[in-house]
Amino acid sequence: MIINNVIAIFRKELQGYFASPMAYLVSAVFWLLSGLFFTIMLLGPEGIIQQIAIREQQGLPTNIDVAYRFLTDFMGVIGSLILFILPMLSMGLYTEERKRGTIELLATSPITNWVVAVGKLLGVVTFFGAMMVPLVIYETIAFSHADPPIQPAVPLLAHAGLILLAASILSIAMFISSLTESTILSAILTFSLILLLWIVDAIGESMGGWVGDALTHLSLLKHYDNLIKGIFDSSSLILFVSYIILGVFLTAQSIESLRFGRS
Repeated sequence: MIINNVIAIFRKELQGYFASPMAYLVSAVFWLLSGLFFTIMLLGPEGIIQQIAIREQQGLPTNIDVAYRFLTDFMGVIGSLILFILPMLSMGLYTEERKRGTIELLATSPITNWVVAVGKLLGVVTFFGAMMVPLVIYETIAFSHADPPIQPAVPLLAHAGLILLAASILSIAMFISSLTESTILSAILTFSLILLLWIVDAIGESMGGWVGDALTHLSLLKHYDNLIKGIFDSSSLILFVSYIILGVFLTAQSIESLRFGRS
């Protein structure tokens, strides 16, 4: 029964995204910017292919793994880009429920708040995964001509890291969305918090000591960089999963507070 409820909410959320003009607008901006970065970084005047050609003309060594270097640089840019895209994609997860007055129905329904939160999160993460399809196609075409060829495990791990990063951000964003009726405020607060978690390693390094080490470990950027470089670290996986669970837990508690308030 729980799984059926999660699937039902997941399908409802996913259908809502595919019927939302705002979601298509966000997707179009993401595709435009990511495609522009892809072209510039690969084929532009300062792109990696042009850099290799210049080194060959100057007689410099060109023993560079072009595919690997391009993958890490491009995925790093995409990771930074979604900091701006995902808050806009997630800002209506619960704020629309508050505006329509249906959030009280969710709070008092027999379906648990955990089920609702998990279903909503799966819906928005799946939509983000669909947004990634054109990029994967571009990369597949580019990497098919790479010499030396890139090991398939490296881009697979990099894209898994991107999905985990997106799920972590969206989970925290879902909690923030449950606190306000304003979609704009939800997006701004989400961006501010995620930006802090993105650069907290720099803060930790400046502080030093065990407190600095703890802050550095909380950085989304540090663990995302490990994955896009093909470094599988179980601590990175645990961190992303912890952020996802934390966001779902806080969202469920936020909605539960409405249940007590209504009582």
